[in-house]
Amino acid sequence: MINKATSSPMDVTSHYIFPRIQPHIHSWVHQYGKNILCWHGPQPELVITEPEVVKEIMSIKEISMGKPGVGPIYRKMLGGGLVLSQGDKWAKQRKIATHAFNGERLKNMVPAMVESTKIMLERWKDAGTKEIEVYNEFKILASEIISRNAFGSSYEEGKQIFKNLWALSLLVFKTAHKVRHPGFGIIFKDKDDIESDKLQDGIHNLIMQMIRNKEKMIISGDEDKSTDYLGLLLKAHHDSDDSYKLSIQDVIDDCKTFYAAGHATISLLLSWVTFLLGIHTEWQEAAREEVQEVFGNQDPSSEGIARLKKMGMIINETLRLYPPATSTTRKVLKETRVGNLVLPANLNLQIPALALHQDPEIWGEDAHLFKPERFSDGIANAVNKNPGAFIPFGYGPRICVGYNFTINEAKITLSMILQRYRFTLSPNYVHAPVQHISLRPNCGVQIMFQGL
Repeated sequence: MINKATSSPMDVTSHYIFPRIQPHIHSWVHQYGKNILCWHGPQPELVITEPEVVKEIMSIKEISMGKPGVGPIYRKMLGGGLVLSQGDKWAKQRKIATHAFNGERLKNMVPAMVESTKIMLERWKDAGTKEIEVYNEFKILASEIISRNAFGSSYEEGKQIFKNLWALSLLVFKTAHKVRHPGFGIIFKDKDDIESDKLQDGIHNLIMQMIRNKEKMIISGDEDKSTDYLGLLLKAHHDSDDSYKLSIQDVIDDCKTFYAAGHATISLLLSWVTFLLGIHTEWQEAAREEVQEVFGNQDPSSEGIARLKKMGMIINETLRLYPPATSTTRKVLKETRVGNLVLPANLNLQIPALALHQDPEIWGEDAHLFKPERFSDGIANAVNKNPGAFIPFGYGPRICVGYNFTINEAKITLSMILQRYRFTLSPNYVHAPVQHISLRPNCGVQIMFQGL
């Protein structure tokens, strides 16, 4: 069904991508109702598209903290990092990540975000109107920013890590719908198993080298270099208290997780926002006026970011129509009652964000249209005070720890682009969103830029 739905491009004016990206769930919802039980081999999974049930699940610890198992190649990509870990280990990792990306630290990251964006814009500087494929540009930018702010390195230093992670993600996508007998990949390895092992080993060796360099900086007393995310992870690794200590493998896995998730989420959000503003130029002009009012021709500041209300509306509407993660998954840890449902232990749950984000019953008959004014009074009012209807970064205690980091970076980058350019969607653009771990533009995003 997915192959058929994605076999041809969409109309560029259509943003109703739910039946394209998840045609099976779209069909099931209309055939069987809001909540559907399906199977992946021997594993039962409940697909939930009822916002009231999602909201209730958010508050139940036995569900909100559970994570289902993933395929062996996906496990090689993220290991036991923050996204896949559970229990006490997850609590330790989450505490470190929350500390690394708290409000004061985010404020201090702004100058580095601005400088990285300037480097990208310098590449765009040629005079006249020109076409730029921005998805690749934003991948480089996001990789540079996550490298500098989280690991104290540069994109060039982490480039091979990103390259290997990208290759692993292609294998994850390729094998996503395979159901294999447990342990089969250990006894009989196919070509994908062998290739993923090589990529995993390469990532491991590169991160270990980065860790050794970081430890040398910490020993030399370079305090600024020991307080970024990697520095905090290494402090936990050397902690004498076992309740706070992380193994070196935990450190490596958390690095992989933030390299993979950090740059993918930001680059995709920026790509889809630019795509939408390239079509809806009236909103582009409104955002530009707001940027001029807040920053003038000066670089963005942490104080001004919070005042970008219209840009916040545009970003939220983009996340509604094109959420980087199209589904959130959980696992029921022990039998639990939710409304009129009894959920047995070890049941997997899938909450497809697209089904909720593009539901006309929640958002109105124009749910498939780009209308940032929906968020003029905030998210709570946009969803009729039902948080289960808007979950671009997940929900509950496991909501994406980099949420504010991502929004800040998007606002800074867009502000600096709007200060320098007007832009429209290129006639060469092909509208072909695909689910490839996250929601990606299959043919890139070609934009025509005109310098101001």
